[in-house]
Amino acid sequence: MPNLDSILIHFSPELVLALGALVVLLYDIAIRGRDGRQAQLTLVALVLALGATFWLWGQPPLAIFEARGAAGGAVVRPGAFISDGYTHFFRLIGLLTTLLVVLSGMVYLRGRTPFKGEFYALLLCAVMAMNLMAGANDLIVVALAIEFLSITSYVLTAFLRSDPASIEAGLKYFLYGSVTSAAMLFGISLIYGVAGTTSLTPAYAPEAMRTVAGVLAEHDTIAVAGLESVLLPAIMLVLAGVGFKIALVPFHQWSPDAYEGAPTPVTAFLSVGPKAAGFAVLLRLMTRVFGDSGLMSGWMGMIGLIAILTMVLGNIAALTQSNVKRLMAYSSIAQAGYMLVGLAAYGQGQLAGLDPLGSTLLFLLAYIFTNLGAFAIIIAIDHAAGSSELEAFSGLMKRSPFLAIALAVFLFSLIGIPPLSGFVGKFAVFGSAVAAGQIPLAVIGVLTGVISVVYYFRILREAFFGQPVEGAGRLTVAPSLTFVVAVALVMTFAIGLAPGAFVDMANQAAALIAPAGEMLAGH
Repeated sequence: MPNLDSILIHFSPELVLALGALVVLLYDIAIRGRDGRQAQLTLVALVLALGATFWLWGQPPLAIFEARGAAGGAVVRPGAFISDGYTHFFRLIGLLTTLLVVLSGMVYLRGRTPFKGEFYALLLCAVMAMNLMAGANDLIVVALAIEFLSITSYVLTAFLRSDPASIEAGLKYFLYGSVTSAAMLFGISLIYGVAGTTSLTPAYAPEAMRTVAGVLAEHDTIAVAGLESVLLPAIMLVLAGVGFKIALVPFHQWSPDAYEGAPTPVTAFLSVGPKAAGFAVLLRLMTRVFGDSGLMSGWMGMIGLIAILTMVLGNIAALTQSNVKRLMAYSSIAQAGYMLVGLAAYGQGQLAGLDPLGSTLLFLLAYIFTNLGAFAIIIAIDHAAGSSELEAFSGLMKRSPFLAIALAVFLFSLIGIPPLSGFVGKFAVFGSAVAAGQIPLAVIGVLTGVISVVYYFRILREAFFGQPVEGAGRLTVAPSLTFVVAVALVMTFAIGLAPGAFVDMANQAAALIAPAGEMLAGH
């Protein structure tokens, strides 16, 4: 059993974030809400949490167990939270995402809200919730972490109190989220009724324990009891709650309105952060928990169908959008569909040593830098022009050649043009689908990618061939935002040109959630 010291050490990134949020709020109170060092304090907390995450990567994994006295002796329940390489992978994604969002939004927030302390504290709480989702090994912890992230996201979306669009976006987000949360909790209750426990897997456990994964693996018992008709709807209801955070079809309706109405830095955060955390939960559930439930073919087909619907709807709906933030919302939906292709190919073959789950993680890693780079440029345009309509991008090449060329690189990467990171990500997931024999899924993915060329090139046409609006001079970009664009450019090329290290990182993280990848630590 782990002692208190080891538990605190493995929770150090989350403890740093919680302390950082408290410090930011107290500092904001001390300076009476004036412009100060709130952003800088937030960056310090994120950097310290990143340092703790990198340090933990070299430590033995740990699962936090629960022990309680009973008449027959001590009873030990499986760990509700797991701190291992898989959790650290998503901790890294969440912290890097928030770090780049804070740097991108520092100038944007000036003059738009007096509540900067609350804004940055909420961002720190949001990334802490994402970390908890990544390591959750209990359905109750999953539900609580998702609700924690959802509540902070609702408030951040509606943060500009003087902007009716922001308030409307937050309200719609909240209403959709309430419905899917209720569906997810009902699904969890059904699974508990079947399994008699909410613990997911006995990861790193010193002995066999009762878990959802273990109960669902007893195929004959479930079949005799006639519980298959309960399990599949339960899985679908849980998927509704997780799919809502990822913006999978048909749980995507909140996304376009929230992206368009939210403050642009929040839109950038929503496009990557909750999506990554949702995939952390989805992959763990669908492989370690439901993967050996006897319903493999059922949920595999369901995942493939959702991937197709998400890719098709996201790309087609983006064609008619005139607001770039709304366009990027549908783009983000389509990208989630591409990520789901890797999961749909799970357990059916590998492509050149890249596990299908690893291909999803690789795509996600490539996506965050590409998408955040594109949104950093959108933030710069929105801050300067006060609009995110397509016309605001007219003549960007004349106003800021660096931003125009960087925007072209990011959009080319989202399309999947080599040698950029987006190409590596799409090649990995579509190649996994081909290796698994799901050629139609890969073909549909490629065809929908061709559709995306149309709406991405609408932005580039305005940026390179449009004329700046009258009176618009050279675009001045804050150093912090330029830094974010530069970092995103470097990573977009690095993953595309030298993917080896990133493939290894993704495979190592994916191995920890594959059933064969479980190792007993005995501590």
